[in-house]
Amino acid sequence: MRTTTPFGATTAADDVLHGLDLRGLRVLITGGASGIGRATSAALVRAGAAVTLAVRNVEQGERAADGLRASTPDAAVDVRPLDLADQRSVHACTRDWSGPLDVVIANAGVMATPELRTPEGWELQFATNHLGHHALVTGLHDALRAGADEHGRPSRVVVLSSAGHHTSGVDLDDLMFDRRPYDPWIAYGQSKTANALFAVEATRRWAAEGVLANAVHPGGILTDLSRHLSHEQALAIGIVDADGSPAVGFKTPEQGAATSVLLAASPLVEGIGGRYFEDCNEAVPATDDQPLVGVRPWALAPEAAERLWDVSETLTSRRS
Repeated sequence: MRTTTPFGATTAADDVLHGLDLRGLRVLITGGASGIGRATSAALVRAGAAVTLAVRNVEQGERAADGLRASTPDAAVDVRPLDLADQRSVHACTRDWSGPLDVVIANAGVMATPELRTPEGWELQFATNHLGHHALVTGLHDALRAGADEHGRPSRVVVLSSAGHHTSGVDLDDLMFDRRPYDPWIAYGQSKTANALFAVEATRRWAAEGVLANAVHPGGILTDLSRHLSHEQALAIGIVDADGSPAVGFKTPEQGAATSVLLAASPLVEGIGGRYFEDCNEAVPATDDQPLVGVRPWALAPEAAERLWDVSETLTSRRS
């Protein structure tokens, strides 16, 4: 049965969390210092959660944390360094974590970059958006289990996917574009499908231990994610108007954060895992007459999810 809520596309994160007391909830969010991540962090902090901002730019993270403390005097917020494109940084972050954890929000990412490679030779978007988060969340698995055991309810993993997953499934035979021509949007779509498949397989493997994962499409929001696009490119694909302002129908960061906080903390989705949500509701199956709406079958395919997990484990387990 499809999971629905009273909320929708224009709901803001604070509205989703209205009336909830999240004191005692421990959350780690990647990219929590800007854009949707900052709006997500702010809403969770205002509701009482203790939030760790795992960020590549620590100085920016500290400024964001100071802002949260200034606006919410009793805010419980700290900052940790994390570069998702650097497996050594990811492993350091997980190694240094101490104690139980209730929620991980895999929010950070890159989009439509030029063809770039990590030191391992991995394509940057797949390495950052998927492999970095795979290594992070699996490295925090024991902490999430401990959180579930402590509270007697499942810990939650929220993975930000995107409508970009409509452009591509995961090519398990050529993940890094070693043989096929590089296309920035196909690479982005592959990484976003991988994010959704991670939620499917994590739930299959970990549900019995009290850890559930879901994927989220936050909607169209104009943030730093589009920094690799020229104005002409952004205009051509319809994400900005001629004056550079967000296109009609785009969300605010606070609206974009709503589905993330729903999956992170709302009792309305208690016990739900392995699903793909957009506009605060479980997505409907995609159809060709509504481009970029709903979820494509390849983003929820169990066999592909299992194969991708095994490949990702092989790649990331060699790095320290």
